[in-house]
Amino acid sequence: MLIKTRGIVLNYIKYRETSIIARIYTERLGLQTYIINGVRKAKPPGRIALFQPFTLLDLVAYTSRQGGITRLSEYRCALPFSTLPYDVHKSSVVLFLSEVVSRTLLEEEENEPLFHFLHDSILRFDQQREGFENFALIFLLELAGYLGFGAESGEEITSQVAFASAAPATSSGSSPAALRFREFDQYFNELLHTPEQSTIPNGRVRRELLDVVIRYYQLHIEKLGDIRSLDILSEVLAE
Repeated sequence: MLIKTRGIVLNYIKYRETSIIARIYTERLGLQTYIINGVRKAKPPGRIALFQPFTLLDLVAYTSRQGGITRLSEYRCALPFSTLPYDVHKSSVVLFLSEVVSRTLLEEEENEPLFHFLHDSILRFDQQREGFENFALIFLLELAGYLGFGAESGEEITSQVAFASAAPATSSGSSPAALRFREFDQYFNELLHTPEQSTIPNGRVRRELLDVVIRYYQLHIEKLGDIRSLDILSEVLAE
């Protein structure tokens, strides 16, 4: 059976000589895994670019009652990006967020509100020309609401992280007790309720806040693990 749907690419791995296996979050089917043949051939060029993280696709996909890996009958770029592939800061944010999303979205079922949030957030980020320094933080705080553990206040986030005895260490090695949680409460409250008025002063503080948010996610999502691309994003934030 064939079905038309929109999709958001999360990631892919190489498969055989010219193919890939891609994980795509779809509007009508939830998380799906597809084999795409011949996409890594030299000709026609550029087809692999359609499967970079967060690319928005229009798909015609095969479905199976048994689930598992299926194939695409047709695929094309739905909305070409104007900034995400060309801005180092933005592309680093996309790499980081796509890794988080790929580890948190695990269900093969339709969730239109979540799909629309992801789709619209990605488009908005691509269209922003300035004032997007806090996009990753705002995105993760809003995503937590769709995943069932959204916070109403900064204190709700920092208190859970500070007092969770099993909370993993940050990638920077800091302990929860060493973090400036009262100051972070203020920043998180701004991001949750008045993000346009955020007073986060610099990239170093943003990195610390991202560490706290990732800890918060680790408390609520079993086996989330370390987010490797956070270190790459941190290098950009430090510039």
